Amino acid sequence: MKITKFEDLQIWQLSLKITKDVYDLTAKPLFMKDFVLKDQLRRAIVSISSNIVEGFEKNNNNEFIRFLKIAKGSLGEVRSQLYIALAVQYISQDEFDAANLQLLDLANQVGAFIIYLQTKRKNGEFVTR
Repeated sequence: MKITKFEDLQIWQLSLKITKDVYDLTAKPLFMKDFVLKDQLRRAIVSISSNIVEGFEKNNNNEFIRFLKIAKGSLGEVRSQLYIALAVQYISQDEFDAANLQLLDLANQVGAFIIYLQTKRKNGEFVTR
C-alpha cells in the first residue's frame, strides 16, 4: 500500500491517540497546578506527531528520517516527564504503566520505520509519494 498522505501513517495515528491520553492525564487537578511540567509535557507530546508530519511532508527520505529521529527523541522526553509525574504523585502507577507502554510501542514502531527507510536509501530506493 502506497501512503499518499500523513493521515495514513500508523505511527501518526498512534501518536495522535497517545497525545489525547497525555492531555487527559495532564488535565487532572494536581497536574493542572504545575504549569511548567504540564506545559512541557504537552509541548513534547505534540512535538511527536508534528515531527512525523513535517518529515513526511518534506517528501525526501533523508529529511523524513531526520524528523522521525527528532520525534523519537521527544518520545523519550515524554517518558522521562511521566516518570517525574509519577514520582510527585500527579499520576498513579497504573496510569503511568499504560502511558509508558503506549510510548514504548510507538518508539519501537518509529525506530523500525527509520530502519526501513534507511534500508531503502542504502539500496538506492526512495520512498516518496
